[in-house]
Amino acid sequence: MIRLFVRRSNDARYFSEDAALELESVRSGGPGWWLRGEGDTRDARDVARVFTTNERSRVNGYDVVIAAPRPISILLAVDPEHAHGVVEAHRVAVASSIAYLEERGLVVRPTRHGERVDEAARWERVVSFTHGLNRHGEPHLHDHVLVGARPEGSTQVLDGRSLFVHAPAADALYRASLRHELATRTPWTAWRSFHGVEHVGGLDEGYRSLWGGHHVERGEKLHWRREEATAKWQHDLARFEPERILDTPHVDRTVLAEHAFAGALEGHHVVTRRDVVAAWANASVFGASARQVLSSIDAHYPQLAHSRGVRESVIGVAQARMTGLVRERGPRPLHEVDLEHWRQRSRERSRSDRSR
Repeated sequence: MIRLFVRRSNDARYFSEDAALELESVRSGGPGWWLRGEGDTRDARDVARVFTTNERSRVNGYDVVIAAPRPISILLAVDPEHAHGVVEAHRVAVASSIAYLEERGLVVRPTRHGERVDEAARWERVVSFTHGLNRHGEPHLHDHVLVGARPEGSTQVLDGRSLFVHAPAADALYRASLRHELATRTPWTAWRSFHGVEHVGGLDEGYRSLWGGHHVERGEKLHWRREEATAKWQHDLARFEPERILDTPHVDRTVLAEHAFAGALEGHHVVTRRDVVAAWANASVFGASARQVLSSIDAHYPQLAHSRGVRESVIGVAQARMTGLVRERGPRPLHEVDLEHWRQRSRERSRSDRSR
């Protein structure tokens, strides 16, 4: 899940002073890592250099919180042997999500020939901090990605509305990438249900009830050592009650779940590229890399390839669903290398019909 918080202060001590020791030994390096730029993430002054603005804006930057689905966070507690792989899968997915948000959601709006236009921009520095707990000591894998309000080389601050409208697509891309990377780096398999819920194969749903993440009180911000966190989790497990283990869906993992894709566009009057990105990523049941998702979308929807910002180009719902072609050729492949074969299917069927 992605949430965006506006930063009106350049005080970065909340991030630099939290060593996130609950993930000590199961992550590479410290809690802070640079997606772009360099510096000591333990030094609040170095971190604060991320925040950039101009004289007219009160916004210094954004805290982009990217959290793993609960069952994947729970793997930190129930499978410490593969916790490092879980954290690495999460970080790769975070980087992919932020790359999308920058490429499509980061724009400035200068005036050109009397009209406002959306121009692509780039952050000069991006830093992130990986944490493994919530305020109640439950497993909660998440990152705080810090970015500035004024892009590199610009005198204007970014269009904040654009970041917010692209956040759902960035979130869907994060989750698809996470499912893909988890299967690559650990023995676990994650999938997304038609109803939009992530599950992990072999993981009892009772763990989700044990660590539900919903509390009346927000809780106090604490700094847990690794041994304290694992002891807390072991104490919690004494209350664990098995519920059920869901069957892993028997679906073709190489193709898009077209029914889920079409359903995601229900109620839309027109469809933007960000709508397609979110629908495609979510309909990749067992996940797909960000590169696979985006290259497939550009291959199927070349008219949307250069869309960005709030005012993206639009297509009709029927055009987005490609229902006729899907019925004729079958579900679209998740891997672009299989796309040409999918396109050839109508020709093959046409030749077969003529030969009868």
